[in-house]
Amino acid sequence: MQLNDIKQIKGRIILQSGLHIGAGDLEMHIGGTDNPVVKHPHTLEPYIPGSSLKGKVRSLLEMRSGLIGLFGNNGTALSAKVLDRQELSPTQREQAEAILKLFGSSGADGEAAAKLGPTRLSFADCNLAECSRDELRGQNLPFTEVKSENTINRINGTAEHPRFTERVPSGLTFDFAISLKVYGQDSGLEKFLLDGLKMLEYDALGGSGSRGYGRVRFEFDDAALQQQFNDVTLFAGKNN
Repeated sequence: MQLNDIKQIKGRIILQSGLHIGAGDLEMHIGGTDNPVVKHPHTLEPYIPGSSLKGKVRSLLEMRSGLIGLFGNNGTALSAKVLDRQELSPTQREQAEAILKLFGSSGADGEAAAKLGPTRLSFADCNLAECSRDELRGQNLPFTEVKSENTINRINGTAEHPRFTERVPSGLTFDFAISLKVYGQDSGLEKFLLDGLKMLEYDALGGSGSRGYGRVRFEFDDAALQQQFNDVTLFAGKNN
């Protein structure tokens, strides 16, 4: 298998609503928030982990494929072993192969994984863009906000169980960079990746998406790629 090219896909992620990607901080802090966001340990600036971006795009593409929950995978990530199933439709097989080539498969899948070759995609962590950094520092504004939430008692209408969630405020911009390796007879994988990024614009990144968090918009440095992204149709026969 020969490596023919490495494409660099770069641009910006603009937050359309507050973003919460948790830091996994298990310590109790008096007067602190219940759910802090992930931050760079030296600068304390929030960032978007490449793993969060990769994981959400993959899960959306897997859901579109119709293979989630089939063949006993119980909702876990798609395995290369699914390609051994004779019940797959041609479309499902094509989508499964594209997902596994782009995002990789487990070494435990053995020969099935070996036939697909190495993982094509590499997602870098998305750091705060210089324009947003300068704006915040120029106006002496914080990098994050704390949003208070609670539940409402359905009988007496009172607020209960208050909690405080840290999030990155809307309007901020992060730089993203994705590398796409092209091997052998690979074709159509870049378009498949753009489909996943477009679905993410319609969905949400990070936690609490059902409550309005994590709405994002992508802008690409390459004008031709931006036009291709704008023209993406996600579901056959439907306008998006």
